[in-house]
Amino acid sequence: MSLPLIGITTYRGQTDDGPKDFFCLSEAYVRAVQRAGGLPVMIPLGLSEEALQHLYSRLDGLILSGGGDVDPEAFGGGAHETLFGVDPDRDRVEFNLVRWAVAEDKPLLGICRGIQVMNVALGGSLYLDTSQIGGARKHAYFPNYRREYLAHPVAVEEESLLARSVGAPIFKVNSLHHQAIRQPAPSLRVVARSPDGVIEAVERPDLTFALGVQWHPECLPRSRAARQLFHTFVQHTRSRTDGS
Repeated sequence: MSLPLIGITTYRGQTDDGPKDFFCLSEAYVRAVQRAGGLPVMIPLGLSEEALQHLYSRLDGLILSGGGDVDPEAFGGGAHETLFGVDPDRDRVEFNLVRWAVAEDKPLLGICRGIQVMNVALGGSLYLDTSQIGGARKHAYFPNYRREYLAHPVAVEEESLLARSVGAPIFKVNSLHHQAIRQPAPSLRVVARSPDGVIEAVERPDLTFALGVQWHPECLPRSRAARQLFHTFVQHTRSRTDGS
């Protein structure tokens, strides 16, 4: 049985001792995909649209990883003092990948920044910081908390893809974000929220697997819900590989 090829997006990093650029990705994403039975591949930035299309065509599924903020110019968001890590080239790459995956119904999982990229790519908007949300509690549990710290529960809509994937209506998650979905894209359905009402998951109900979550399941290998999420995602990519 061949292993489904799962592309995972990267971000640009730099050393402290000079202008040496790196394409970076947390090992946690790679291990989560491997545990679920997939073969992870890092997607570099800077590729031309043609080259990116060639790489995309070889993949059985896509994961949009976490990282810096989406450029506010992509959704008319203005400026905010908390903005960090904006990379228009990364936005370009990931927006293309989202739109191609949605058009082709290729399995797509967005994580943290990834859910925000999905939303903006499909016509939605973001809060530049959760402080803009009336009644929102703390969501940026970094850098002073461990990444596996379970910050709050999420409540999942019944009969949603997320509910079927994790097998639980309520479970606790980590929280490592300072932005959040403001206006959901027209084609996306909100399927999970935190107790303060912040959107924690969206999906495309008309597609096989197109789901974005605001937390970091790759950092929660002991969580059954997190393991089940990756397992279900990879199973959907495997069905493409096996031709079933």
